[in-house]
Parts: sequence; structure tokens; C-alpha cells
Amino acid sequence: MMKRLSAELIGTFWLVFGGCGSALLAAAFPTVGIGFTGVAFAFGLTVLTMAYTVGPISGGHFNPAVSLGLAIAGRFAWADIIGYWIAQIVGGAVAAAVVFYIASNAPGFHAGAFAANGYDTLSPGGYSMLACLVIEIVLTMMFLIVILGATSKTAPAGFAPIAIGLALFVAHLIGIPVSNASLNPARSIASAIFATTGAWSQIWLFIVGPLAGGALGGLIWRGLLSPGESPGNIGQVK
Repeated sequence: MMKRLSAELIGTFWLVFGGCGSALLAAAFPTVGIGFTGVAFAFGLTVLTMAYTVGPISGGHFNPAVSLGLAIAGRFAWADIIGYWIAQIVGGAVAAAVVFYIASNAPGFHAGAFAANGYDTLSPGGYSMLACLVIEIVLTMMFLIVILGATSKTAPAGFAPIAIGLALFVAHLIGIPVSNASLNPARSIASAIFATTGAWSQIWLFIVGPLAGGALGGLIWRGLLSPGESPGNIGQVK
């Protein structure tokens, strides 16, 4: 079990370090800024690379909403979910701390939003609380459906991380202008720890929304898309 938890911690560390790090250190760079498209691509690539690297050890969740969705779909043991959540949150927080340390050594550094998620005045596009809640639920739901389909027994072997990484890339393309795209409570908590814009007061939405979306994705897959699927396949990346 310790190897699995370590894999989840490392995988979530890379997701937050690569995704949020690119947003803070590269997206706004004066001459070669990568923009939100580059940030979306970074989030997708972190999941793709870690799914291949440690996915065979832990299943490659890196996200409490994914663990919940897989458990509801019958792909993951309920007894292991709390341990996974703790490892994911710790991995994300450590990554955020490393990014904060690096960024704080730049002249004139100000943490500001620190790549945190938000609604109303903290939304990149000024979107309402309800709009942000809806997009977090829908994007996380679709992300779970892709994960469950790509890792099902009938899917082509070896391609799941590619489909999952591309799905996360597309989700961020859609979600960054609205809520800064969470889809992941561990990622949201990590950013909010260091943000100075009041993001912590809105963190509930970016825990509830992704968890609700993950649960819906698991229910839809199990009940509609793959009824009667054997719970023997616990969602290991193939």
C-alpha cells in the first residue's frame, strides 16, 4: 500500500508542479508567455506522463474526484479512498510550496491568485458561482467517463494515458476562462493555500463540484455505458 500511496503523492506533485507552475512561471512571461493554451497543455501532459510512469503502481488517479468516481464505478476499493485522498492532497500542497518558493525569488513577486480557482470576481472571465459550479461538475464528469472508457477491458491496451491526458487538456481549454479549471480538489487546495486573493473562502465549490462530477461520471459509466461491468478491473492504466 505504501508504494501505491507514494505513487499517488508523486503523481499529484507533478500535476500541480507542472500545471500550476507553468501558469505562474511561464504563462505570463513577457517575451515567450505560453498563455492559457500552454497551461492547459501542461496539465494534460503531466497526467499523461505520470499515468505511464506510476499508473501501473497506483492506477494513476492523482485526483480525489477520480478516486471517488472509480470507486462508484466499481473500479477501486472504498477502503483505500481516504489514504489516496490524503496522499493526493499532500502531494499537491508540497508542489505548491515548491512553486511558491521558486516564484518568490523573482523581483517584485506577489502571490496574487497563485493559479487558484474562483468565481465572481475571482473567475478569470468574471463568471458567476453557479456557472463555475456547473462547469466543474460537467468537465469532471466527462473526464471520469473518458478515464473509465479508456481503462476498460475492451479498450486498446497502452493508449489510456494518451486519451486521459488529451481529455484533461480539452477540459482546461474550456474551463480556464470560467473557473481557472479545477476538476481536482487536491489541485485547488494546493493553490488556495498560497493565494492572497481570498480563494480559500471559495474553496468549497472546487471540492464539491469536482467530487459531484466524479461521482456522476462513475454512475453514468456503471449504469448506462457499461452496465454489469466486472468490478475486477479496478481502473489500472493499461
